[in-house]
Amino acid sequence: MPFHSGFVCILGRPNAGKSTLLNALVGERLAIISPKPQTTRNRIQGILHIPKAGKRPGAQVILIDTPGVHKPDSSLGRKMMGEVREAVEGCDLILVMIDVTRRLSTEDQFALRMAQQAGTPVFLLLNKIDLLKDKKQLLPIIEEYQRLHEFREIIPLSALKKDGLDLLLDKVVALLPAGPAYFPESQITDQPVRFMAAEIVREQVLLATKEEVPHSTTVVVERFEEEPRLTRIAATIYCEREGQKAILVGKGGQMLKKIGTAARIKIEKMVGTKVFLELFVKVQPGWRDSRAFVEELDWRRQLADLANPAVRKR
Repeated sequence: MPFHSGFVCILGRPNAGKSTLLNALVGERLAIISPKPQTTRNRIQGILHIPKAGKRPGAQVILIDTPGVHKPDSSLGRKMMGEVREAVEGCDLILVMIDVTRRLSTEDQFALRMAQQAGTPVFLLLNKIDLLKDKKQLLPIIEEYQRLHEFREIIPLSALKKDGLDLLLDKVVALLPAGPAYFPESQITDQPVRFMAAEIVREQVLLATKEEVPHSTTVVVERFEEEPRLTRIAATIYCEREGQKAILVGKGGQMLKKIGTAARIKIEKMVGTKVFLELFVKVQPGWRDSRAFVEELDWRRQLADLANPAVRKR
């Protein structure tokens, strides 16, 4: 029985549960999660290694989590939608994820159009079925979506409760082509630890702050030094206004301390060492509308800059 492998893109509106699904399938917290819309800003690869079992062949599934599909109104939004389009191109399967507790929206329809235009097989995932009081509510939802597209599979599931994931994996592996493993078995993501640390800090900002502050912030790791028993990290939280900085720092620095402590505990669990984390807050007016600044946030570009001695000296 040949080995199967391929790239699977998870597509959907903000807060449909895409990152929760990625984390549940891979078994690690690769993508940060919060109730705030547009938490995910970059495409994130999770690498799933599946051993041969019964009639199911061994497989490697490269899952690609994407930012929520939306109409962009800033350079950051346009960059996020660019990440979505890049993820869709060249993948072997698209999983369109919808939240069954919410009505069909223009964002859901936009995600479907993107999937249709890709000319790639599409599964419809009906997520959050655990929140339905009566499973009969699924029938009109399925009928509504069947009128919009001919899906290869329609799978009800709960990413949070991990209900329906075995069936999903069986269907995914069966559809993927025979091919080699693209990554070693020890690798579960393409993200560098440095970027994941920045995302963990941003996750704690999202969870600790309200109103416009979460959307107006981003995090950049300025220093990342690994020692056998200690990892030293210095990170800057950027916001757009002095008032937002005051909220992030808090009275007597208490909010920044709260964010830092929560982030440090999660980073320590990830890296397996003690962590010394320094956080700073800087105001960068209108950074979301600055194409140059937004481009600098791309972790792939940051890695290239770190590898370039001329850039490091700037």
